[in-house]
Amino acid sequence: MHYIDWVIVVIALSVFVGINLYLKKSGSKDMQSFFLGGGKMPWYVLGLSMVATTFATDSPLWVTEKIAQHGISGNWLWWNMMMGGMLTTFFFARLWKRANILTEPEFIELRYSGKSAQWLRGFKAVYLGLFLNAIIMGWVNLAMMRILEVFFDLPPETAFWATMVAMLLVAFYASLAGLSGIVLTDSIQFFIAMIGSVILAIIVLKQPEIGGMSGLKNQLPEWRFHFFPQIGKSGSMGAFSLSIGAFLSFFVLQWWNAWYPGAEPGGGGYIAQRMMSARSERDALWSVLFFQLLHYAVRPWPWVVVGLCSLILYPELPIELAGKGFIYTMRDFLPIGLKGLLLVAFISAYMSTISTQINWGASYLINDLYARFIKPENGFTSSSKAQNHYVRAGKWTSLLLIAAAGIVSTNISSIDEAAQFLIACGAGLGSVLIIRWYWWRINAWSEIVATIAPVPVLIISKFYLEPYFGDVYTNNNGSFYVVVLATITSWLTATYLSKPTDMNVIKHYVERVRPGGWWPEEVAHRGDDLLTLGKQWILAVILGYGLLFGVGYLIIIEWFLAFSWLSISLISAIILNHLIKKSTAVLAR
Repeated sequence: MHYIDWVIVVIALSVFVGINLYLKKSGSKDMQSFFLGGGKMPWYVLGLSMVATTFATDSPLWVTEKIAQHGISGNWLWWNMMMGGMLTTFFFARLWKRANILTEPEFIELRYSGKSAQWLRGFKAVYLGLFLNAIIMGWVNLAMMRILEVFFDLPPETAFWATMVAMLLVAFYASLAGLSGIVLTDSIQFFIAMIGSVILAIIVLKQPEIGGMSGLKNQLPEWRFHFFPQIGKSGSMGAFSLSIGAFLSFFVLQWWNAWYPGAEPGGGGYIAQRMMSARSERDALWSVLFFQLLHYAVRPWPWVVVGLCSLILYPELPIELAGKGFIYTMRDFLPIGLKGLLLVAFISAYMSTISTQINWGASYLINDLYARFIKPENGFTSSSKAQNHYVRAGKWTSLLLIAAAGIVSTNISSIDEAAQFLIACGAGLGSVLIIRWYWWRINAWSEIVATIAPVPVLIISKFYLEPYFGDVYTNNNGSFYVVVLATITSWLTATYLSKPTDMNVIKHYVERVRPGGWWPEEVAHRGDDLLTLGKQWILAVILGYGLLFGVGYLIIIEWFLAFSWLSISLISAIILNHLIKKSTAVLAR
């Protein structure tokens, strides 16, 4: 690192802190402003914020690792989730805004009744806001530590403490202006991270060892450039291969049945937080659609290019360390100034993710645990004093989250293992998170059982069923089927063995949220037409995948395929825009 690189880093960090200092007064007046930015944010800023948050330091490293294993087709391990993201866009974005709540767990007491709803709200505040949040921040920290180890040749212990210092800096600026400062900073950080990734891809492609895209394609086997997995096959290397059973689990079940941060079925976490902070229902919908297109179709391609190039530049890297190839290209090929810019890009990716996780986690712990059960607002002499107290408590809660993330960071050895653990723990939960919006019979016990059931079933599957049935069970993703089936059976049983939600609560929910779906005759409602939403969803999926493949084929110089997919995407976008305008006009009447 030249001193010019360090100057660039210092200037960028100063800008991030300066933005939050400027917005401090307006962003921390009360919990609404601190955790939802006052609920007045435009769609394009929210969309950029969401994609910046998912652009963590681990993302390009993980993509590089998958490319080393399976080439471009390895990305289907996450590309399949676009279907669930588009489902959230059209079936749930407007509903989250209409709910007029502060956090996702608060929805539980809007939708359910009784002590079970109270218990579930408090449990999810801790389970999601602290436990799973710490795992997410832990693997993001692990990626940052690996970058520091390679980039500056630091020992692991030093890289760990440097990352902890970075977390404290993020917590400081995230606590100044709350979500409004975070969202604006996220937008800037996304552009820096994206521009840096594109510059790195161009520089690496121009290296003599690569010889541009034509040279890259000539030096790597053809399967590295396959966009689609091979169905009916299996194997740990080569183009991504799936048995019939594994294919069905990925493309029929997982995208709507498995809980995963940033891709929660029905929306949740920081995605729901952004939708609820939108200034209108229209902004909520467009923000998520904008996010899905950037997240899946645009953002990953510079990483893909660098990942492919790293296979030639660092052929000696073992598969399990292939992600470091991305960092090596930064270290070895960037000139003075650009090296600082790329480091800022990764710092930006890190900060945007951690700042959101801290603010989002604090909102759960304060709004749904502390203010709801420990120190409610009626214990204060005035509402303003209560709000000031809760905002201060939210700021101090960031230290608890940092400590929890630090502990997890020292106990995670693989980013991929952590991600697979989260997917497995949430298998089957997605069905409840989707149906609860539209079917009156779902109650708090349905969700409690669906949240708890996957863990013991997963343990039984891993330690008893996998050894017994062997490779056939493992290759066909049998564990996922078993967990999903057992979880759905469990929550359906619990639903019919327990009392329905109080009818007054259901009426209040339906009047406020106005969902479509299936409700008792005495509950009059006027909601969205599910058939129309289904058409919009299908068109959006075609639009998203058309753009994804069109951009990809454009990059690898396959002109006909690029033109074909982009044309499909454009036609879908035109029809989709017409349907959205038409349905919005109907609702307005």
